[in-house]
Amino acid sequence: MSTRRARPDFSRRDAALAELMDDPACDLAALHRTYARFGLVNRLVAGWARTWRRTLLPLAAREGRLSVLDVGCGGGDLARALTAWAARDGVSLRVTGADPDERAQDWAARRTARWAAGRPRLVPPSFRAVTSAQLVEAGERFDVVVSNHLLHHLDPPALRALLADSERLARRLVVHNDLVRSAAAHRLWSVGVLPLAPGSFLRTDGMRSLRRAYSPAELAGLAGPGWTVTPGSYAHQQLVRTRSPAGHADPAP
Repeated sequence: MSTRRARPDFSRRDAALAELMDDPACDLAALHRTYARFGLVNRLVAGWARTWRRTLLPLAAREGRLSVLDVGCGGGDLARALTAWAARDGVSLRVTGADPDERAQDWAARRTARWAAGRPRLVPPSFRAVTSAQLVEAGERFDVVVSNHLLHHLDPPALRALLADSERLARRLVVHNDLVRSAAAHRLWSVGVLPLAPGSFLRTDGMRSLRRAYSPAELAGLAGPGWTVTPGSYAHQQLVRTRSPAGHADPAP
């Protein structure tokens, strides 16, 4: 009898897979190591430096100042990166990270306090253990709503709910950056992440994330009118919605 493991089927999303870090009972030390390495991983693969340069920086320069909500912020690496880029480029940005997982919020707040201690001129990001729905219920608004590697965690009803919340929360722009399901990216990640993976969930969860990810067509179909799926960095896509200053949806870019 053959013991060869069946190859994953990338023709459809494997929604049954669960990521290790989403388990409330997961190893806390491994979770913290995963958060700590996300910054480097996202700098290498997520493409936010380009999004900042091409999209967020010009908007910040036009508006004078921006408030940004990072939904599902995890360990806060994107919130810190946006804050640092804004300071470097001389624009005013106030970033709030929201994540209902109190483990993430605690780690992000502690890491950010240490990070900001050597940068006295920065306004560090703040972090809140809340959902997007709770922010909507509280009547809060932000100029920009972003997320990174969040959408693949959500089933279709939860994804639609997040997009509805994003529309209510954002005055000007929404950018949800996520993975594209891909056999090639799955193979590359399984090998390429090995130097960073020991003692963390990076390898297993990254491979599972790529199997849980939506295709561009699936994402466009779930999002509906007013949303645009655009290519991101390698094996990434962005789901974008823009609004005019009056609050109406702008034409798709």
